[in-house]
Amino acid sequence: MSAYKVIEIIGSSPNSWEEAAKTAILEAAKSIRHLRVAEVVQLDVNLSDSGQVLEYRARLKVSIKHEA
Repeated sequence: MSAYKVIEIIGSSPNSWEEAAKTAILEAAKSIRHLRVAEVVQLDVNLSDSGQVLEYRARLKVSIKHEA
């Protein structure tokens, strides 16, 4: 039997939403052990005043195996 905790993380990238999601997971993995599943729950972009995309952002829910 296992139990999992779910946290929310946000990653960003100047290139794509896929890269933003990957960045979020790689950064989280540096300080959080036992990452199991990530679900993208929201995508958005930061825009310049002229409407150019400055940054892609991905919000993810990540499950972490609970340690006793």
